[in-house]
Amino acid sequence: MAKQLNVELVAVESKVWSGEATAVYARTTEGELGILPGHQPLLGELKVGSEVRVQTDGGEHAWRTEGGFLSVTADGVTILAETAEAVAPAAA
Repeated sequence: MAKQLNVELVAVESKVWSGEATAVYARTTEGELGILPGHQPLLGELKVGSEVRVQTDGGEHAWRTEGGFLSVTADGVTILAETAEAVAPAAA
C-alpha cells in the first residue's frame, strides 16, 4: 500500500473534509504546489479564487477557495480557508 497524507480542509465556519489522500494540489501566492507523502514542511498563503484538489484512492475532490493558508507538517496537510465550495474536478 502506498503512503498516504492525512488531510484536513477547514473553512472559517466548519470542517469541510478530512481523510487520507495520495496527493494535494493547491495554488498559493507563490505558485502551484503539488504535495505528496514525505513533502518538506511548509506554510503557504492560498491564492484568492483558486482551487484545492485532493486525490484519494477513490478519486479526486476539489474545492474553490477564497484565501487562507496551507500547512504541511510531518503529520499531514492542513488547509485553513476563508471559504471552500465543492466543485467538480477538471477533466484529465
